[in-house]
Amino acid sequence: MKKYSLISLLALASLSAQAEGYQVNTFSPKQEGMGHVGVAMKLGAESNIFNPAAVAFSDKTLELSAGVSAISALGSCTYEGKKYETDNGISTPFNVSAAFRIYDNLYAGLSLYTPYGSSINWGENWPGAILNQSVDLKVFTVQPTVSWRVLPNLSVGAGLMISWGSVNLNKGLVTPESFDRFLPIAGMLSGTQMPSTIGNVVPASVNLTGDSQLAFGFNVGAMYDIDSRWTVGVSYRSKMNMKVKKGIASVSYANEALSRPVLGESLDLLNSTNFAAEMPCPYVLTFGVSYKPVEKLILAFDAQLNGWSAYKCLDIEFDNLAEYDQHLTKKYKDAWTFHLGGQYSLTERLDLRAGVMLDLSPVNRNYYNPETPGMTKIEPSVGLSFRPMPQMSIDFAFMYVFGTGADGVVGSYENLLAKKANPALDQLAQLRPELAPVVAGLKMPETGEFKADYMTRALIPAIGVSYAF
Repeated sequence: MKKYSLISLLALASLSAQAEGYQVNTFSPKQEGMGHVGVAMKLGAESNIFNPAAVAFSDKTLELSAGVSAISALGSCTYEGKKYETDNGISTPFNVSAAFRIYDNLYAGLSLYTPYGSSINWGENWPGAILNQSVDLKVFTVQPTVSWRVLPNLSVGAGLMISWGSVNLNKGLVTPESFDRFLPIAGMLSGTQMPSTIGNVVPASVNLTGDSQLAFGFNVGAMYDIDSRWTVGVSYRSKMNMKVKKGIASVSYANEALSRPVLGESLDLLNSTNFAAEMPCPYVLTFGVSYKPVEKLILAFDAQLNGWSAYKCLDIEFDNLAEYDQHLTKKYKDAWTFHLGGQYSLTERLDLRAGVMLDLSPVNRNYYNPETPGMTKIEPSVGLSFRPMPQMSIDFAFMYVFGTGADGVVGSYENLLAKKANPALDQLAQLRPELAPVVAGLKMPETGEFKADYMTRALIPAIGVSYAF
């Protein structure tokens, strides 16, 4: 029964719930206010993240900035005509950056930010619990940076990305429908009378937790002033692999008196093994241009290519149980994100911003999981900065995330109880041929599908402060 229980660790697919729902685009309240554009803009310390080359265009000795966003997201699923919604907490990705002058044309910087993260809670007993109940996933990055202004109008920069993260995932192991269908089989095999139903509760669930090892990557960029109005830039953040070496699994039962006697012999094995898994954080290549039609107005556009095709599968390995390793197909594709925004300096103390972001989904519709409902998203935003003194800026932004929907997508899962029941029923039919017709009617399908329509929305206010001298 070890193999049957470990098949349930398909739950680990949620470790890689990246896609456009996992990648965080909230690196700066200033830039969030104008569609998170910034590769061809001179942002001071915040350019450590957007384009490290831009830092060298600063005329300040020291710049400091910090910001935090509050992501309030709502996911919904329509299944068999009924709508189910998530009950999510507030996620708070943040960024802290510093940059300082070494020479007039040479700067160094340091940033701490959250490039990836996800938090969603569908509840324990919604119909898609076999795919996901909840997930809390965080990735943090520290990036030291050097920026060099090679020519008066040309600069280059590079940073070392040092990342780590954690995952906390819950999912159902058995559907109520398959458990109810298995109860008479369990009674027949054990010779005892079983209840007829468990009701609308998930009989058994698993919690998976793990911390990743340090992962290393790099961030490089270049910026060129064509003239006093036009600037172009390019940046590249490399792929990183996040590895969980010793994850921990823990099984819980909705009804100890009923579920555990039926399932515990197999599922309790999960409590005594560790898992290892690896997920890619894909490369991000961004091209940008900015234009100043008048002195007070700057417009900018970024085209960002996300290398999600690196996420072809998820391999899961078990300590001392190599024969049960899993190979889970994902087949994501590379996807673009487009950013358009502008800033207008209304007064010496007040800047106004607006923008929009189009985030195209890389998710394969045939390998769908609701831990971060993947779909193309349209994200308009507004923002402003107020300077109570020349050296200080207080920044506000608000972004609205509108998912365009994912209809008729399919999430597949293996029927754990079929793996347990069908061989036993075959054996029973051989021992008692007169029961063969009854046994044939009791056999269960070995795989199942959860086909549904999904929608997602999010509100993202942000606040930040920066200081320079």
